[in-house]
Amino acid sequence: MAPTPETRPRMMLEPLQARSNHTFSTPTKRIHDGDDLSFFLSSTAYRDLTIWLMQLNRSMFPTSMSDGGFEACILTSPPVLSAAVNSLRSMLDALTSLFDQAPPSTGPRRFGNVAFRVWHRLAEGQADDLLRTHLSPLLQACEKDNNPSEMIEELKAYFLGSFGSAQRLDYGTGHELSFLAFLGCLWKLNVFAEGEERSIVTGIIQPYLVLIRRLILIYTLEPAGSHGVWGLDDHSFAPYIFGSAQLGPPIDSKDYGKPVPTEGSLSTAPSPAAVANKARTLDYKDDNMYFSAIQFIYDVKRGPFWEHSPILYDISGLKDGWAKINKGMLKMYAAEVLGKFPVVQHFPFGSMFCWEMDPRAAITNGGSIHAQQQPQAMVSKDVPVPQPGVGTSAPWASAKPAGSRTSVPQMQATTGVPTTRAPWAASGDRGHGATRGEGLVGTAAPWSTQRPSAPPGSTATAATTAPWAKINPPM
Repeated sequence: MAPTPETRPRMMLEPLQARSNHTFSTPTKRIHDGDDLSFFLSSTAYRDLTIWLMQLNRSMFPTSMSDGGFEACILTSPPVLSAAVNSLRSMLDALTSLFDQAPPSTGPRRFGNVAFRVWHRLAEGQADDLLRTHLSPLLQACEKDNNPSEMIEELKAYFLGSFGSAQRLDYGTGHELSFLAFLGCLWKLNVFAEGEERSIVTGIIQPYLVLIRRLILIYTLEPAGSHGVWGLDDHSFAPYIFGSAQLGPPIDSKDYGKPVPTEGSLSTAPSPAAVANKARTLDYKDDNMYFSAIQFIYDVKRGPFWEHSPILYDISGLKDGWAKINKGMLKMYAAEVLGKFPVVQHFPFGSMFCWEMDPRAAITNGGSIHAQQQPQAMVSKDVPVPQPGVGTSAPWASAKPAGSRTSVPQMQATTGVPTTRAPWAASGDRGHGATRGEGLVGTAAPWSTQRPSAPPGSTATAATTAPWAKINPPM
């Protein structure tokens, strides 16, 4: 007999089976070189992080109703929040209150505001009490089975790693990943109930992002590991995944065995092109995580949107709907966050996100590709080393400059590393009323077949390729 929707297996992060026999451990750094990164991509930690992200992502799609309607996920109309979710929201509120005790420094500075170290030190000093207070039911259950102090130390490593680096005065997607891991640990510890994923995203992750944006604005935190205009966003990635899912077509919430849609949009969803319009973005920023993230970009950057955020601008021209954007965001997250050495090198591994080989993972030989992103002194034995004295050309220097007698050497000829195009680069028209060949020849998302072009009247610029872009997503 074929399985019914209710009996189909659900891709869900597995909780700890026997907490009474579980040994907690303080998470430690394990990724030091390209070989370690390759091991991570085949580890149980990578598997669990991926499953957790997909689990949360699925929950954000609108759900079909028996009467033919649908229930959309709207931030201003969140689901009923459980005591556990409300308790974690209170913990974030407590961290917000620390801003008054760490006003920004008015002295001269070159990068981030040094007062962020004061805020971070205050948060670190209160972390134990915050976790013990807001996770008291979990600790009471743990006292019967295990040492709660060891569990707190493991949770605290991911919790404190979620709020940027006090040493470097920066924040990036690696810190965001740490917060997702912190919530994943709580899921494994049965803090949340099954079916509560949407509440976790709207009730905890969105307030966390609001707190982070305040941190960035108050203490002018630098982007950590940003690619500049070649990156999706200077600081965050998760809101683009969950926000695009919010606007995807409805799915049957009980049909766990059916994958989420990869094309189409909610019938009431705005066009993806709306993000390039400030007024339209204001209309949706309070209801949707994607538009909320776009609004923050408008708050901190000046100039034309297509100029300071070309990747997001290119994605906004996609004609296949928000589900296609969501699919591409997941692929890009696998390549640009989980697959990037500069991002995951600081991620720590403990007993819940383990540094051990996943027996179900396919063995891949990807070390030499990913290891190219690390410092030369740390390159693994499998990384081809460029010949001494041979330079690397800029990614835009593959063509002969106008008026020049000699052409600039191409990267492929100088380093042995194939010249790579950005993973989103493709051919075709972007839309927005532009005609083929008009304006800027930009970049397209990896899931897109259109080539974007700048608004009419802009200066034509040759397409450029990102040097880091050739990575096969591990998802």
